Amino acid sequence: MKTALSLFAFLALNLVVPETHGQQSTAPAATAGAAAASPMQKNIEAYLRHLYAFGSDVKVSVAVPKETGVEGILEVGIKVIIGESKEDAKLYVSKDGKFLFRGDMSDMTKDPLAEARNLMQLKDAPSVGDAKALVTLVEYSDFECPVCKSLHDALRGLLPKYGGKVRVVFKDFPIEQIHPWARTAAIAGRCGYQQDPKAFWKMYDLIYDNQEIISAANAWTKMTDYAEQSGVNAETFKTCMASAEAGAAVDASRANGLQVEVNSTPTVFVNGRRMVGADTRLLEQYINYELAQQQPPKTTEKK
Repeated sequence: MKTALSLFAFLALNLVVPETHGQQSTAPAATAGAAAASPMQKNIEAYLRHLYAFGSDVKVSVAVPKETGVEGILEVGIKVIIGESKEDAKLYVSKDGKFLFRGDMSDMTKDPLAEARNLMQLKDAPSVGDAKALVTLVEYSDFECPVCKSLHDALRGLLPKYGGKVRVVFKDFPIEQIHPWARTAAIAGRCGYQQDPKAFWKMYDLIYDNQEIISAANAWTKMTDYAEQSGVNAETFKTCMASAEAGAAVDASRANGLQVEVNSTPTVFVNGRRMVGADTRLLEQYINYELAQQQPPKTTEKK
């Protein structure tokens, strides 16, 4: 599911930034104690505040622009906070400060899929399937997200078709701002996994299959029930649920998702190729493509 803020997610900016004397920020550009913002940072903040009508209740942070390796273009990170909702965006600005735009910049001398694969931390993450499978599907999900349930249901029907050629790795990415029991479920899954990796996948099915009857009020009880149905020791599970370690593991998984620019759930990587949502047709396309690429070339026998 999309995060509460999607101010930049669907907008491609190709904008001329006016001179700073034409607009003024309605909130301080830099917080007390922080390094003073440069004229370019102040100008970008003022421009975005004017464009999106951000009042003083909205916090806008503009990072120091950094080199991209492309002559004349800098990369700048933007953080917008409205209440408990946060949105991060990556924009590009010309070195003369006149043009600001949003998009993906690709270095065609590098393999973008390999770069994504290298950033994903899969050690000690729940997985099912052969570690040497031709295709690895990494799923960043939120147990309370309805679209994640749709992905779960799609995978249940899809994976048996591939006869073990696809491995699935699960990564927690709870979005607590809009899903009040998602973190509880993520910690529960982690605690089940710590006792028995196979138990995690039983809990994974139970949570998604019963998503509609779980609430913030009954989540703890439901998770304990699902853990017991999955064969884990109840007392050990409860101790784990109250521990800092399980929560830290969930936090680490979410932080890793941010490293690979996950900002909505579910986000899936098929051998590093990104897919957002639960589009079964597109998922099959990615899997089939990867399998075809890795098949040995056909040889023609000489008669």
